[in-house]
Amino acid sequence: MNRLARSLLAFGLASAQVVATAAVVSAAPDIKDRIAAIPGVRIISEGTSGTARTFVLGIQQPADHRRSRGQRFEQRFSLLHKAESKPMVLHTTGYHLPGSVSPSEPARLVDGNQISVEQRFFSPSRPAPADWDDLNIWQAANDHHRIVLAFKKIYGAKWLSTGASKGGMTSIYHRRFFPRDVDATIAYVAPNDVVNDRDVYGKFIREVGDDPSCNRRLEGVQRQILEHRDEFVARLEAKGYTYEQFGNAHRALEVLVLDTPFTFWQYGTQSQCALVPGAGASVDDLWKFIDATVGFDFYTDAGVAPYDTYYYQAGTQLGWPEADESAVRDLLRYPGSSVPRTMVPASVEFPRFDKHTMADIDRWVRHQGSRLLFVNGENDPWSAEPFTLGRGTRDSLSFTVPAGNHGANIARLPEADRAAATAAVLRWAGVSAAPRTLSVPASAEEGPDSLEALRARRG
Repeated sequence: MNRLARSLLAFGLASAQVVATAAVVSAAPDIKDRIAAIPGVRIISEGTSGTARTFVLGIQQPADHRRSRGQRFEQRFSLLHKAESKPMVLHTTGYHLPGSVSPSEPARLVDGNQISVEQRFFSPSRPAPADWDDLNIWQAANDHHRIVLAFKKIYGAKWLSTGASKGGMTSIYHRRFFPRDVDATIAYVAPNDVVNDRDVYGKFIREVGDDPSCNRRLEGVQRQILEHRDEFVARLEAKGYTYEQFGNAHRALEVLVLDTPFTFWQYGTQSQCALVPGAGASVDDLWKFIDATVGFDFYTDAGVAPYDTYYYQAGTQLGWPEADESAVRDLLRYPGSSVPRTMVPASVEFPRFDKHTMADIDRWVRHQGSRLLFVNGENDPWSAEPFTLGRGTRDSLSFTVPAGNHGANIARLPEADRAAATAAVLRWAGVSAAPRTLSVPASAEEGPDSLEALRARRG
């Protein structure tokens, strides 16, 4: 065979290999087909977010993971899909499934895929009938574990988990019971109420911020509202709000008043102290401020009903911040009402509060935790009792955003801390460099300059 013939033959073989390879690639199953093939998973809807494909999904979960063949319910979750070769971020919401499918900060940092999971018992991810004894952190961790096992068959790169507030707590609880499910966890503004009856929240609220007069004005607002409680209750009843869960509107108003300083610092900033009404404020001005800060519609039957799952968890395992009544104790008709039991229907029985679960979580973080990143806000009341790294915690970091509130994140950290946090996330995800630079929102330092903007930041 001459040289030309050999060359033509070699070219023909190479061309055939290219065609064969292309055929294999084109024959690779679509992500939708791969999802549909997972036992127990249902595609509810699909869409797009930028260049990513998105799906809202349902998975059949045991109501009680100790009895896998018993009652089941469908748990909702979403998938933001970019590529099977990219890292996956497990976003534990801790609450309802968000209305839109969008990437968390870690998913943006690593340009990864993301699964967001609705917490069990948040409607519609609730068994029917519901046995509330099945609502605990071990059962929820098993929910997440089953989703991870199912989707690791598709996404074989590194896995991270993340969440904010109760979602951040949930991500740590999942790691406690299934430490190898993901490679690292980034938890934002996640409280760690180790000993529930030994709170520091009240002291924190009285002293938070750079200007003590701001907190004194907030206390003054609390007193003025309760001194004019009849006018406020009349307005609330005229708006058609109902208060069967609380017993009456007066009791609900007291819970709302006690929550005001906490919520102000949770979502607001030091600059918004200028919005706090002073002594002798009119009922109209007090109404406008409270409605923007807390929201009169929140502590109503319709306002608390969607969160009965959270209040049950807080009252049975997670713990809760004790309401500081010191500034208004002489004006209260229903002291001690600002507790989870008040927010959950009487038909739901509360077991005795479990004092051991959070202590176990805390010990695990301090002595066995690894590849954990905590980000807290200096002025955020929920960061008053944070997770703390211990001598046994490995390859982990904890940072605080100066003057930060409940929106604290990596982008808001000082430059050196932001660089260290970003480098850790990228390393844990197996990504060599960030695909984009995190930008700090304009409101990160000074915050909104109106009551309407402050109200819009709730949630």
